Amino acid sequence: MSDFLTSAIKTDASLKQRQRALLVGVQAPGMKPGEGRELLNELRELVENLQIEIAGEELVNLRAHNATTLLGAGKTNEIIATARAANADIIVIDEPLSPAQQRNWEESSGIAVIDREEVILDIFAARASTREAVLQVALARMEYSLPRLTRAWTHLSRQRAAGSAIGGEGETQLEQDRRIVRDRITHLRAELAKVVSQRDVQRHRRARVPVPAASIVGYTNAGKSTLLNKLTGSTVLAADKLFATLDPTTRQLTLPNRQKLLLTDTVGFIRRLPHRLVEAFKATLEEVVVADFLLHVIDLSNPDFEKHRATTLAVLDELGAANKTIITVFNKTDLADATARARALALVPDACLVSAATGENLDDLLSRCAGLIADQYTPARLLIPHARYDLVAKLHEHAHVQHEEQTDDGVYLEARVPPAQAALYAPFAVEKPTPKKQRRPA
Repeated sequence: MSDFLTSAIKTDASLKQRQRALLVGVQAPGMKPGEGRELLNELRELVENLQIEIAGEELVNLRAHNATTLLGAGKTNEIIATARAANADIIVIDEPLSPAQQRNWEESSGIAVIDREEVILDIFAARASTREAVLQVALARMEYSLPRLTRAWTHLSRQRAAGSAIGGEGETQLEQDRRIVRDRITHLRAELAKVVSQRDVQRHRRARVPVPAASIVGYTNAGKSTLLNKLTGSTVLAADKLFATLDPTTRQLTLPNRQKLLLTDTVGFIRRLPHRLVEAFKATLEEVVVADFLLHVIDLSNPDFEKHRATTLAVLDELGAANKTIITVFNKTDLADATARARALALVPDACLVSAATGENLDDLLSRCAGLIADQYTPARLLIPHARYDLVAKLHEHAHVQHEEQTDDGVYLEARVPPAQAALYAPFAVEKPTPKKQRRPA
């Protein structure tokens, strides 16, 4: 593989080696008033997560997209002048750039120019830790780099003269590099398929023991990992930054009624999450699709929490999980005022308002989970013989036992049973309660 290709695959702009960035937000046609500024603020946080200094910000009111540079020649030259005056060595544009637009910007400015997608890709690459996440990020970056490989060959004989192509050394090497990248993409997809298969095997093993499963979803930095840690006593990384964790983590907890629940933390969502990343992370997000229900965690202290909720619901719809039963959890109540709480309950009247940091109302959330599981289970009245206490123990572990008493003929229980286990207990079903066991005279 050529040195130029290796450089292009890592990250075209070499973000981590850059020190100062000029951020360019865009208020495009069709966007709500102020949305461009909100997205620019979010872009600043994304770039700061890469420990890059912000040299300045520009918000452009765009009337129509320009095919050459997106923003038009006049505004492009103005931004380039601003970047040079600010000693910026990278320009970050908060709109998708085509490979040609990106190339035109860099040829005009002599400065690295990237878009929001490349920033997010670099963050994901820095945070991926498990084999699955590393493969997913590598695939997304390869697919992003493929149409941009020409950026590595601008100094070779690939210029056009009089409208006809000149087939030189650069063109030949470029085709070789493209073939290498395509082969690498095919290999990565095959490796990911193996990982997905292994995950399916693990999931089927869990399904043999009918423990209900829930997935924690929500906007990035909403406090999902903190909630998982608080509920399960685990020590998953929880940091106040975007995309702190990328890999799904599953832990088991015991609800107040002794019901077991598998709880999975998933990657956070974000507005304008690149579609290729949604596709690349389908294996990770499959946990959302197969979960019995979802905990949608929303940062109540963020003034844009309504939009964050809408973004998450839109991604869930794209994943085919929009019809899942959802418990909406407004988190960080300790940082929110009464007005925010009122807005939250007006938006979702049956939501849980909690603080994963302080533990406020977590008992209510656990009770909601237990009740939801019970509602999905099959009601049953059972008389279990005294010789089958193993079934009684199994009921307590996997079912929702509502009433239990000892009788002369066995243990009478009223419970809600997982549908997958209904056949196991069917032989012990009874129509009416059996009288209590009478005490014998002393």
